[in-house]
Amino acid sequence: MSENFREQLHHLPDYLGHHIELTVIAVTVGIAISLPLAVWVARCKLARAVTLTVAGVIQTIPALALLALMVPLLGTFGLWPALTALVLYSVLPILRNTVTGLNEVDPDAVEAARGIGMTGVQVLMKVQLPLAAPVIIAGIRTATVWTVGMATLSTPVGQTSLGNYIFSGLQTRNWTAVLFGCVAAAMLAIVLEFLIGVLETSARKHSRPRAVAGVAALAIVLAGGLAVPALGLRPGPAAGPGQASPVPASPRRLVHVGSKPFTEQYVLARLIADQLGRHGFQVQLAESLGSTIAFDALCNDDLDVLIDYTGTIWANYMKRSQTLSAALMMAQVAFWLASNHQVQLLGPVGFENAYCLAMRRDRAAQLGIGSIDELARQADRLKIGSDYEFFNRPEWFKLRDTYALRFDRQVTLDPTFMYPAVVDGQVDLITAYSSDGRIAAFDLAVLEDRHRAFPPYDAVLLLGPAAGQDRDLVAALEPLVGVIDVGTMRLANQWVDVDGLTPTAAARRLAEWLKLAVDK
Repeated sequence: MSENFREQLHHLPDYLGHHIELTVIAVTVGIAISLPLAVWVARCKLARAVTLTVAGVIQTIPALALLALMVPLLGTFGLWPALTALVLYSVLPILRNTVTGLNEVDPDAVEAARGIGMTGVQVLMKVQLPLAAPVIIAGIRTATVWTVGMATLSTPVGQTSLGNYIFSGLQTRNWTAVLFGCVAAAMLAIVLEFLIGVLETSARKHSRPRAVAGVAALAIVLAGGLAVPALGLRPGPAAGPGQASPVPASPRRLVHVGSKPFTEQYVLARLIADQLGRHGFQVQLAESLGSTIAFDALCNDDLDVLIDYTGTIWANYMKRSQTLSAALMMAQVAFWLASNHQVQLLGPVGFENAYCLAMRRDRAAQLGIGSIDELARQADRLKIGSDYEFFNRPEWFKLRDTYALRFDRQVTLDPTFMYPAVVDGQVDLITAYSSDGRIAAFDLAVLEDRHRAFPPYDAVLLLGPAAGQDRDLVAALEPLVGVIDVGTMRLANQWVDVDGLTPTAAARRLAEWLKLAVDK
């Protein structure tokens, strides 16, 4: 069994358990909302039309967008935004099927029940709902399958799920992790659909033994899946071959470490987790977070530790556009973080990961482009590719306006596919990251930014308000300040992106490289 496979298997109980927890709660709340609402609107055509239309409109909103919208609306990240969005998505099929089922009940059966003296509630509970049960359960079955699939999208808002496999696997080109996530989600959906289908069949055939067996099997599956999150069992970093996971003699408090969705962040988050583990802290990773979500979570103490970049903070959160020296910007960023958010900038990690524009070297030579000035003269014939965020960031607006860039086409790509896209000629240039090992591996030419449109992007170690007051936590992280130069970080990224190591293995090798992997 390969180390990569072993690591993905190590995470399965945690990811699957949280995925089941999220699905069960969302569908249960969806049922609790939909059934009473359906009973009420089934009697009124106008109310029924309005309610189903609203539920249908919610379904048209892309799931990832709805999940992201819940974060600012609720002012938090993690379970609640994910749960709220999934509940909204689960309502429509249950509501629609319940209304349909109630309206299709034979009127003669309802009239007969009233004729023998049943009250309205008795007619509903003993005649209408039992006769509509197969259709209602079919709606629950559909909602459950939808929810299992959409729950994988909860990772970017900080909720652990099987999506952790998919998002991190895509960013690091770890197809084993992607397959783990896809197969596990598909198997979960198949099992739940089958078991709920048993209940639907039992309702149609009025088979009590079949219903009892279906409920029992469903309860066993759900109880097993819910055991991990219910008991608070979270696996630590996977141990390497012949290496035991560290078990501290006196565990300290749980520390939440965040990461954004690219290779460097995954490696550094695991490096931090291992460093804290050697000092007795328990660690939970919150990975693949959007920049704004991660920063807001840190300010709200939902995260304790985060690696961020001075240029990102300067342009996106401080809303500054002027370009300063790296040292002066670092000082102003530290002061702003402390005074406005009580976030402590513990120190620079030691390298800069700046945005830059990169082209295939032979293509740049063919067009005679070595700087962004020269690029601007030909930009209207070229295609530029970038990640999900860049074309909406202040850095892009400043770059575009500084050099009067007008491209023939702007292509948004998953960061995983940006480099292959420029190498294969699908785009002419990309927004690369200066510490990325793929720049050298793919022989890309970095265009000179002569007017310094991009600010400095020194990687800095940030601590949330509560974490900054923990002296033991600060002391455990101080050895990471100033120890990783850009060459070392580029090499660590290359271990993952080019050589195929997992982020965990790369972090372990990096710790040994930095001589950190020694028990304190």
